[in-house]
Amino acid sequence: MLRRRSLFTLATTVLAFSLTSAAQAENWPQWRGERLDGVSSEKNLPARFGPNENVAWRAPLPGRGGATPVVWANRVFVSSVDGKDLVLLAFDTASGKELWKRVVGTVDKRASDEGDQASPSPSTDGNHVWVLMSTGDMACFDFNGKEIWKKDIEDDYGRLNNDYFFASSPVVHDGRLYIQMIRRGGAHVAALDGATGKEIWAIERPSDARDECKDSYASPVLYRDNEREFLITHGADYTIGHSLKDGSELWRSGGLNVGTYSRTLRLVASPVAVPGLIVVPSAKGRPVLGLKPTGKGNITGQEEHHHWVRPEGTPDVPSPLVVDGIVYLCREGGTFYALDAKTGEELYPEQRAHGYKHRASPVYADGKIYVTGRDGMVTVVKAGPKFEKLASNNMGEPISASPAISNGTIYLRSFEALYAIRANEQAAK
Repeated sequence: MLRRRSLFTLATTVLAFSLTSAAQAENWPQWRGERLDGVSSEKNLPARFGPNENVAWRAPLPGRGGATPVVWANRVFVSSVDGKDLVLLAFDTASGKELWKRVVGTVDKRASDEGDQASPSPSTDGNHVWVLMSTGDMACFDFNGKEIWKKDIEDDYGRLNNDYFFASSPVVHDGRLYIQMIRRGGAHVAALDGATGKEIWAIERPSDARDECKDSYASPVLYRDNEREFLITHGADYTIGHSLKDGSELWRSGGLNVGTYSRTLRLVASPVAVPGLIVVPSAKGRPVLGLKPTGKGNITGQEEHHHWVRPEGTPDVPSPLVVDGIVYLCREGGTFYALDAKTGEELYPEQRAHGYKHRASPVYADGKIYVTGRDGMVTVVKAGPKFEKLASNNMGEPISASPAISNGTIYLRSFEALYAIRANEQAAK
């Protein structure tokens, strides 16, 4: 049975937050955008598009991949495999012209159907761009492609030996890079100085997880409101809040690998955090938790630290989305449903967005939610308490990367190319 807690203050805080963010245009500086929540304030975005409709430009990429592009002003950056090289590419946002390409590392493991060694997404602060590869190779460049520093984080923290490639994207905040490294060889969380790559702090992340559960493919997120700010890591059967100052553990929540213990419950979808609420997915149809941000210590199963618990039906790979007091969840088979953020009550049951596997996380802008299938079908759903499908757009190329939205443009990274989609464009250039 669903457990509920009063959430009036959450609803008003989230609404105020949404109205404030909607008043200004935004860059998309890291995976899931400015606030790591998949929400953009951009307007006048098309619901309908395709290879020859509303495409401003198409830039071929040297290799397939699932890393999300990041955007700042007139630059869009994307990581990719290029033969035996792992590279970061920069494009001009107006024309799609490739401005530069830099080699960051070398492929040492064959790609699978679900990923490759360029899986983590880059991050930028408007002056520099950082990229981490699954090999542990990490680098910082300026916007002209000049290398600022490069290092191999495996030298400090050991092999990133996840079965399906390390895929966690760094979080950039106040000049620091926050990284979670959760895998069977051990689990660490680290903060690096963005300017130099030097370690500020690093901690071990203990867990009693077993077997494949020790692997995580999720990315860390930040929780921020007017009273508190902390890092959230997700994997190895637990979601944990950490102090930004020194990485110390503030709280942890299990309750994800429930019932008969699954030894293959690796966590892929990342949490999403908005003021007053942290939505925590699990995997393989198990729970979704609506946590309060005020917990201390081990809060596993403690109802006073839950706004609500949905006991089953989690997304497996796509991360949750929260917009205007509604939690949207896209399951890996293309079904889509919505919950009231205050209570966890189901607003509408699972609806078929598109009947194919989904690896990208949904994003929101301009009253629309963009839901991307692995086969290249982008379904556009109207945001709100009732399910309404606005369009189904077949890009004709496989896509596992989440979209990025900035400056009136939707950026889609397929296995073959990077697309810039804008309203009133007649054909690909």
